[in-house]
Amino acid sequence: MAAPKITNIGNIRNELNKYKKGKKFDIHQFNQIARLAWLGKVVMQPLDPQDAECKSFLVYVQEPEELAAHFLNTDQELTGAMHIVDGEQAEALIQVLRSGVEERAKLYKDLSSSDFYFRYFYQPKDEAGARDTAANPQGRGED
Repeated sequence: MAAPKITNIGNIRNELNKYKKGKKFDIHQFNQIARLAWLGKVVMQPLDPQDAECKSFLVYVQEPEELAAHFLNTDQELTGAMHIVDGEQAEALIQVLRSGVEERAKLYKDLSSSDFYFRYFYQPKDEAGARDTAANPQGRGED
């Protein structure tokens, strides 16, 4: 097997630098990916953790569930694919991802302590009496 000839090292360095810098999404694309990041549908990893100068991230964007997909209308070319994202946008996505995890965890914690039975079926006696009085202020039975 023949090895490819390297004719211009400058071109290779330029290509490598493009990858190291990553790509900036436009506003529309970033918002779509940020929504999916909030839902926890984004997996991120530093592009080159051993290179201190490389700030870009490798980002995999998962498909949302059907209910979320119905409302989010995410571009198909963004989901199910890997992207190399520049450091600034990657840091913002990390903050969105963290915020989404924290807010969903709070929602689940509140949900686990919610008492639906008492909310719908228990009425303290003073509230029940106040309702009866409001419905029939004279205290008489209905005729």
